[in-house]
Amino acid sequence: MSALARIRATAPPSAVTAALIAVTVGVTSAAAIVFTAARAAGADTREISSWMLALGVGIAVTSAGLSLRYQAPVLTSWSTPGAALLATSLTGVSMERAVGAFVFSGVLILLSGLTGWFARIMDRIPVPLASALLAGVLLEFGTGLFSQMGGSFAIAFPVFALYLLARRLLPRYAVLVALGGGVVASVLTGGWHLERVRLSLAQPVFTAPEFDWKVLVSVGVPLFVVTMASQNLPGVAVLRASGYDVPVSPVLTWTGAAQAVLAPFGAFGLNLAAITAAICTGDEAHPDRRRRYLAAVWAGAFYLCVGLLGATVASLLTAMPHALVLAVAGVGLLATIEASLASALSDPASREAAVVTFLATASGVTLLGIGSAFWGLLAGGLTSAIASAGRRRATASASRSAEQDARTPEGMSA
Repeated sequence: MSALARIRATAPPSAVTAALIAVTVGVTSAAAIVFTAARAAGADTREISSWMLALGVGIAVTSAGLSLRYQAPVLTSWSTPGAALLATSLTGVSMERAVGAFVFSGVLILLSGLTGWFARIMDRIPVPLASALLAGVLLEFGTGLFSQMGGSFAIAFPVFALYLLARRLLPRYAVLVALGGGVVASVLTGGWHLERVRLSLAQPVFTAPEFDWKVLVSVGVPLFVVTMASQNLPGVAVLRASGYDVPVSPVLTWTGAAQAVLAPFGAFGLNLAAITAAICTGDEAHPDRRRRYLAAVWAGAFYLCVGLLGATVASLLTAMPHALVLAVAGVGLLATIEASLASALSDPASREAAVVTFLATASGVTLLGIGSAFWGLLAGGLTSAIASAGRRRATASASRSAEQDARTPEGMSA
């Protein structure tokens, strides 16, 4: 095999592009929340950089390691809902006690993997409901492509038009062509502000954890619940809806262990990715679904770069036009949204429950600090249970009527 062939085998352009888009979407949509959470705990610039370094290393190791182990696109990420929770709950909490809560949450995730209880719950979720959940989670990014045309038409429309054109001429590179066109369009319109970018490497800062039961209950437990319900649950749904039957318990065990080990350096939450994972599991990542794991491996490599350049990420966020990120994410997820909706509505018996799951998830409602993915699945499961009970009663009633008709003497009025 030639050197060029080996490079193409290990770094297919479509997989690398999908990885780059996934990381760009993940970082631009959540890094600012991570910074806010760190500042709520009193972190200085060095500690914030350490948080990004720890998270980047944790995501890189778990994404690449798990994807290679299971030959599936197992992409991990930091807990965005967890960061939002921390941004409001860490005020007045010392960094040492905050780190103690991070370690505690990681240990709870580790125990969830070792005991297997979360996997048993996921095994009972019907595929149509999991697909509807995924479609609901991704809807905001799908509509983001078109909502950006109102204020940033010169960027969003070229991305969409080039994607459609490339889908007919160069389908394997459609997203790459759209990304390139979007970059050119945003540069021509003056959307980039590269003068704001400052390059600097992150340094690890160790903080010895301090375990205070009040902080563990008020921060550690909610962080665990939010991470499991709002991140790991839809993350597993993404894999299942895409046809990847990855064992859940070992994945949780490794992400929980990685979080517990890296928490003293700022890794507050490591979990399965959902939205960004969908970019790596679809047809756009690789035409051969057996090779799509390479997209998650490369995403891990890009996240490592993000971690090493921790402080630089913040400045890069302010330089990149947000419309470009949303537009490229939108075209990158079109195929996944299409497949999810088709799977969700394929079975007439579960169609109503799937629609309820999709609508409740897409609503973005948050109750008790838990995101819409959990409530959408709960609403869909309740709808399915009631509908199934009704069908069973109707079937039983029909059976009884048939038996009575069979016992009625011939010629006698029933």
